Amino acid sequence: MQIPHDTRRALDVVVALVNTAAEADQPDGLADVGSLREFVREYKISDIGELGARDLSGVRTVRGKFAQVFGAPNPRIAAGLINELVATAGTTPQLTDHDGYDWHVHYFAPGASLGDHLAADGGMALAFIVVSGEQERLRRCEAPDCRRAFVDLSRNRSRRYCDSRTCGNRLHVAAYRARRKEADAGPSEPDAQQDA
Repeated sequence: MQIPHDTRRALDVVVALVNTAAEADQPDGLADVGSLREFVREYKISDIGELGARDLSGVRTVRGKFAQVFGAPNPRIAAGLINELVATAGTTPQLTDHDGYDWHVHYFAPGASLGDHLAADGGMALAFIVVSGEQERLRRCEAPDCRRAFVDLSRNRSRRYCDSRTCGNRLHVAAYRARRKEADAGPSEPDAQQDA
């Protein structure tokens, strides 16, 4: 699947934002305005002014809507959620070439709040996935103790874990150990008596 640079980058931000939500073993990654500033810095989100409590609230709302798109049972529902996000953000497509990147499209209006900025760019990136007939690539990790979001960009859509080095390896090692333990235990006593 060929994804333009700006769409890929917006998808990365969407995934990172969804994964800041509090989970059973993880606190909210956007607990305060300081953590929101850090998120903006880490993901190099451009054209952002001074951030405040209103921005934090707006971004948390957008985060919840993005999470709903990842959980949407079909493209029609995903499309409705995306349309709502993009319409609310007041999308204003513009060509730009900043920070060493070639020409690409920003969908947020000049001077938009951070929430609207993320809703517009992230919403359009998610729209690209749905329009391409690839909604099933918007996934949640299959590890039982992890529900992190990710976009499966593997050729055959076979990725099951948010990170194969952590969740994938951990589950593979656990399965291997369970098989070894079972093999080392040998047949159970009733089975051994039947063989005699």
